[in-house]
Amino acid sequence: MASSNSNLPPSSVTAAVLVKSVEMPEGAQRVEELDFNKFKGRPITVDDLFQGMKHMGFQASSMCEAVRIINEMRAWRDPETGEDKTTIFLGYTSNMISSGLRGVFRYLVEHKHVSAIVTTAGGIEEDFIKCLGDTYMSSFSAAGAELRAKGLNRIGNLVVPNSNYCAFEDWVVPIMDRMFAEQEASKGTDIEIVWTPSKIIHRLGKEINDERSVYYWAYKNDIPVFCPALTDGSLGDMLYFHTFKTSPGQLRVDIVEDIRKINTMAVRAKRAGMIILGGGLVKHHIANACLMRNGAESAVYINTAQEFDGSDAGARPDEAVSWGKIKVGADSVKVYAEATTCFPFIVANTFAKEDSI
Repeated sequence: MASSNSNLPPSSVTAAVLVKSVEMPEGAQRVEELDFNKFKGRPITVDDLFQGMKHMGFQASSMCEAVRIINEMRAWRDPETGEDKTTIFLGYTSNMISSGLRGVFRYLVEHKHVSAIVTTAGGIEEDFIKCLGDTYMSSFSAAGAELRAKGLNRIGNLVVPNSNYCAFEDWVVPIMDRMFAEQEASKGTDIEIVWTPSKIIHRLGKEINDERSVYYWAYKNDIPVFCPALTDGSLGDMLYFHTFKTSPGQLRVDIVEDIRKINTMAVRAKRAGMIILGGGLVKHHIANACLMRNGAESAVYINTAQEFDGSDAGARPDEAVSWGKIKVGADSVKVYAEATTCFPFIVANTFAKEDSI
């Protein structure tokens, strides 16, 4: 005769599946849900979303952690002087200037919310090119061969007409001519001109004289913009072509002066914060400057790169701690997201929040 318990699983199976839980620590944060019913009858604010998403989990919580860290960067004051603020280094890759995120960067620079910028050559030239011609929406699946035949250059799901680069050449080459003439005329004088990437960008920001430009505002507000790979783009093409006009002389660009300048900024900072969108050169250049001061006190990374390949782009903040680029015990987060999807939200809850009141 079968046992009355024959339809129950063996006790070993039950024990394996239903392992007894330990008590959660006192004060453990529960997952919270965003309830739009709370906002019926009134507009939903960015703060409503922030408060509703910070304990949602996954990248929503990481994004809200970035908001908290940046607000603490902004609020900090040197206890000795009561005035000195966090030196905030902002880094971004060129694709972000090509996108509409450029307007967010312009806002930060216009209102002096950042202390210095690091970007790539494309991150410089695309800003000026946008003052001379429009960038258009396209598709990630737009055929390269067809675009090539039409003189259109694809950046993700954006396109830039070749005519924009022709306009850029027409604008920038005469400026290079003047810069070269100034360089040559200064030789042998007490104030010999030595161009650096940051000085070139400062000059171009002055020359563009357009409030839509990020680097116009960097010029106006004397915010240094560093670009150690200035030749890796259309600017490099223009510099290359320019050498044929000035041969046997050429425009000289000193990168050593700029590395001294950014590293000195980091060393002298009372407190350093990093906000880095994307990876590669811009991420490492800022982090390495902070190494000179034994690390930044706070860091926010935003990119989609993974760490399995050992790339610096994919590395989480803790890897930078091992190098001394972020301080032990510093406030840091990596947001695994494409920056256009989250950085406007972050800025709306940080730098722009007081300005909107």
